[in-house]
Amino acid sequence: MAEKSNSTEKAKAKENKPSFWSGVKREWSKIIWPTKEDVLKESGLVIVMSLILGVVITVIDSGALQAVNWLLAR
Repeated sequence: MAEKSNSTEKAKAKENKPSFWSGVKREWSKIIWPTKEDVLKESGLVIVMSLILGVVITVIDSGALQAVNWLLAR
């Protein structure tokens, strides 16, 4: 008897449970997408910061190379 009531409870729980895809659709609708202007601004900022960081790393690397060469020449 306990087995029948247990299986009935499981069947009812399964009926009330939303499907995976309806959950995905509900969550997808909550996303706030950035505007085209925001994407362009942020992309430009990433490019500029990457260039600046590249220059800084190049300067530090060149300075370290010069220091090592100077130390080895002595």
